Amino acid sequence: MVAVTSTMLALGTQAPDFHLPDTNGDWHRMSQAVGAPTVVMFICNHCPFVKLVVDELAALARDYAARGVRFFAISSNDIEAYPQDGPEAMKAEAERRGYTFPYLLDESQDVAKSYMAACTPDFFLFDADHRLVYRGQLDDARPSNGVRPSGADLRAAVDAVLAGRSPSPDQKPAMGCNIKWKPGNHPNYFGA
Repeated sequence: MVAVTSTMLALGTQAPDFHLPDTNGDWHRMSQAVGAPTVVMFICNHCPFVKLVVDELAALARDYAARGVRFFAISSNDIEAYPQDGPEAMKAEAERRGYTFPYLLDESQDVAKSYMAACTPDFFLFDADHRLVYRGQLDDARPSNGVRPSGADLRAAVDAVLAGRSPSPDQKPAMGCNIKWKPGNHPNYFGA
């Protein structure tokens, strides 16, 4: 398992819009969440880093839904090379974990590129005006370090936004498996 870190998209970036299908075939747009703080998470089914935190992701969304925070999870992996990350497996995973948020398929990988997503999981928090205020890790939990997932870093950022404050600028990159890019689709923001 080779871990990569997030690119740390510039704070203040306007949220790139998307139009993606969920596991039920319904379509969603980032712009639907206008006026609400919104978390965009790049995840997948097979990555050990994601598997470690999936229950915390489900809990996080449940905990903040009543406070008006919107959540979108996006899988951008190459589903031909990684069929375990395809639509049927995504639907089963969403049901098994009790996801209350849309789990979206970015089959073209264009949305991952527009967010400069690098790994799974990779987290982005936008304020009610859809300006990026946090990007980075969920917390310090990793598959090999024995730390239990708590969502501490992302929860602190969401709490700050809900309180009308800016999250701490001390933000650590997310770490996880690299997004599985389609052949010839590797983005140029990695310098490759």
